[in-house]
Amino acid sequence: MMEARVGIVVEGGQKALNAAHGTVVDGGGAAKFLPHNNRRNQQQQQNQQQRQKSQIGSVHQLLAGGIAGAFSKTCTAPLARLTILFQIQGMHSDMATLSKPSIWFEASRIVNEEGFRAFWKGNMVTIVHRLPYSAVNFYAYEHYKNLLQSLIGENHSGNASKNLFVHFVGGGLAGITAASATYPLDLVRTRLAAQRSAVYYRGISHAFSTICREEGFFGLYKGLGATLLGVGPNIAISFSVYEALRSFWKSQRPDDSTVMVSLACGSLSGIASSTATFPLDLVRRRMQLEGAGGRARVYNSGLFGTFRRIVQNEGLRGLYRGILPEYYKVVPGVGIVFMTYETLKMLLGDI
Repeated sequence: MMEARVGIVVEGGQKALNAAHGTVVDGGGAAKFLPHNNRRNQQQQQNQQQRQKSQIGSVHQLLAGGIAGAFSKTCTAPLARLTILFQIQGMHSDMATLSKPSIWFEASRIVNEEGFRAFWKGNMVTIVHRLPYSAVNFYAYEHYKNLLQSLIGENHSGNASKNLFVHFVGGGLAGITAASATYPLDLVRTRLAAQRSAVYYRGISHAFSTICREEGFFGLYKGLGATLLGVGPNIAISFSVYEALRSFWKSQRPDDSTVMVSLACGSLSGIASSTATFPLDLVRRRMQLEGAGGRARVYNSGLFGTFRRIVQNEGLRGLYRGILPEYYKVVPGVGIVFMTYETLKMLLGDI
């Protein structure tokens, strides 16, 4: 669920960069002394140019966001796989072996038993997942934003609270749409990353065909409920914590770099949202692995039954297995995606 906090810090950083570079939008004041027909023609030309620039800018923004997300995910893939491996402990393991899971011990086991490249198991699916997810999220947000603005009315478009409502609700609906559309790729990624020495799924296409054959088409959507349930809280926590921290920071230290403030606040908001929504993420992973590799189902009572079963067998701490590597990947993940995004936008803007 990192997409929400990444989007927030990139958006905040983009505003910061625009302010730092002195970006100014011309309101058409230069044309106020022209004759009426000339002003109208010039205004039409300006509107057409702005639409063309907006379309080009949208494509550049989409490509930059997708590539930056894929690059960031690749850089933090070892920590992401460790998170998944810790999250699924307890499904089929003896509870006596789960008392003190060690990141160093698990990383050493991966290197010794599976080889160093095994840290990136399932990462190819992540890369394939990034661009369609970004595309669906981007265009769905624009659609929902326009729809909500039309429902609210144009006379409220400048109202700060109405704009916040549009941003939050539109972002949540776009996140739900994108997550639903690309969910099978996320499930396949979890199945591939969860494999240890024994290999059941030989690749992306083999995993898709095997899951559909053994579990049916809807087997590709196991755990979707937990994913959709976490979208709203993730966006709400990320956005509110980010804005609160940024406002407090700027009030105390107004001369600090706005870009660094955005990065720091984005990282802290990511940690906050990860902490709050991690139990849902853990339940999602476990439900994604139900019946994987021909193994018997462990949880047969739905989303809330899975929560109850985990708490009964592993305690409340069981809902936070793998939280440390998740924390470790937040700061570099946000930093990498932000810097890569800005660099790519500059490069694509010159094309």
